[in-house]
Amino acid sequence: MQILVSNLGRTRYAEAWDLQQRVFDLRRLGLIDDVLLLTEHDHVYTLGKGGDANHLLASDAELSKDGTEVFRIDRGGDITYHGPGQIVGYPILDLNKYSPDIHKYLRSLEDVLIDLLDAFGIKGGREEGMTGVWVRGEKIAAIGVKVSKWITMHGFALNVNTDLQKFERIIPCGIFHKGITSMQRYLGREIPIEEVERKLTESFAGVFGCMPVLVSAESLRKRVESLQIQ
Repeated sequence: MQILVSNLGRTRYAEAWDLQQRVFDLRRLGLIDDVLLLTEHDHVYTLGKGGDANHLLASDAELSKDGTEVFRIDRGGDITYHGPGQIVGYPILDLNKYSPDIHKYLRSLEDVLIDLLDAFGIKGGREEGMTGVWVRGEKIAAIGVKVSKWITMHGFALNVNTDLQKFERIIPCGIFHKGITSMQRYLGREIPIEEVERKLTESFAGVFGCMPVLVSAESLRKRVESLQIQ
């Protein structure tokens, strides 16, 4: 099995969300292979469909000051932050090819991130009753997905060199009593994003048993346009 892996570079959230939805529709119809989109977003807070708007602590004035956007979207989970220095991954998979089990899928995404962190000497793990990956009791990666007819969208966000102060303006994932960390904070140095993305692709392929095929963002967009559903 192969998976198309495309690094979109830095994107506005709406741009990546639109591409995600179009790829999702094509995957649902069997018109495109599984896809893993990787990106860094401009500053944005996203609320899942059950998210509490009160967990956004920043005022409109604060948000407009640095151009931070806010979106309510159709994934599970509460509120989280995306921004520069954070790798966001959107796997668009047909789980019928793997295992049609949402809980197993979530655990597999956690396994990918735990394996990746281990390669950098960081011991990541799970916290009982919570989704995501944690280091010494602090969250380093958030996960929120949508699955429809066993096709997945949305995904995970890994804090690499993320500005952690941005999380102070929200109650991340609605969790009051846990902190947020990053690879940079843990290791005490800035981590090359490209290096983390390469290892992430390897870890994803290893956990899901698929072969990554790298495609440029431009090539993927052209393919999606050519297959666009009328």
